[in-house]
Amino acid sequence: MEPRQKAKRKRRPWWLWSLFGLLVVIAGIFIYAAVWGIGVYNAVDNLHKSGEDSKFSQFENDATPEPPKWEGSERVNILLMGGDGRGLEKNQVARSDTMMVVSIDPATKKAHVFSVLRDTYVDIPDHGRGRINTAVTEGGERLARTTIGNLLGLDIQYYVYTEFEGFKSLIDEIGGIDFYVEKDMNYVDNADLNRYDIHLKKGQQHLDGDHALQYVRFRHDAMSDFTRTERQRAFMKAVADKILTGWNILKMKDIIESVEPYIETNLTVEDMLKLGNLGRNVSMAGSEQVPPMDLIGEDKVGGAAVIGIKDEDKLREFVQETLATDKNTAATGTGTDGTSTDGTSSDDSASSSEGQ
Repeated sequence: MEPRQKAKRKRRPWWLWSLFGLLVVIAGIFIYAAVWGIGVYNAVDNLHKSGEDSKFSQFENDATPEPPKWEGSERVNILLMGGDGRGLEKNQVARSDTMMVVSIDPATKKAHVFSVLRDTYVDIPDHGRGRINTAVTEGGERLARTTIGNLLGLDIQYYVYTEFEGFKSLIDEIGGIDFYVEKDMNYVDNADLNRYDIHLKKGQQHLDGDHALQYVRFRHDAMSDFTRTERQRAFMKAVADKILTGWNILKMKDIIESVEPYIETNLTVEDMLKLGNLGRNVSMAGSEQVPPMDLIGEDKVGGAAVIGIKDEDKLREFVQETLATDKNTAATGTGTDGTSTDGTSSDDSASSSEGQ
């Protein structure tokens, strides 16, 4: 797949960083909840919000059917959504700046990630056509799951929604991350009195939550979001390594509680433990952009640029063909994004050696 040319329209950041951070936390929860007892169990249970505690309590879900329940043996799909919740009231929901679907096949023990471009113009059930990132604001998480599931041709059983501050809290709670910043990074963000400005120097550094957020948000490269995504994968691998080893295992209850105000999911503790039991043997097969480059059509609606889809049937075929290739990936082979089945990649290795 050829690199996408730099977009002409202005893009807001994708919050891939916080979503991967959330996955890291949940991975730890899966493995250690049973070990560390009631305290961890209760902290995990608080991520499953309902009633007035839910960001989506104002939405009626009767008109949007729930996908079939995951029984444990069939493919499971989890929608990860990240939004900028700054300035919103309690029950207001931000547009989902990042939408990723993690698809796991228990039979092959392979996982694939599909990143959905936020400006993709689609049919939103009972709401007409619109940008796919507005589905969550029109009908909550279930409408978002249905809309994105329709686009991909997948039943999406679960969702996880998170915001800015959860990522910062996670990094601070695990004591920061030692990481090599590959170049000087500077960007001024006038929102919130410049609270989210980016000022980082090249070199090996110890990044606290604030500076880690700066690193993973930076996208002012020739390749913009593509380069940033590579950085995010390398950084979150470092987070995963730290959170699942040493003292942080014993601090799991505190870690979960630190991110709990910023995270919401329909995963129950029992669901998480089932996924955790599965997750110990799952390897990453690859990640794909949706729509893929050859199916993108640049369109305008009301004078504003959106991402059109040349053929939605072919897009769904692309998803199924991608998942089918996972079954043929050798145990020691390489995924479609250059990630080997042991979770490392050539990019990650290069980043590590550069930072030595």
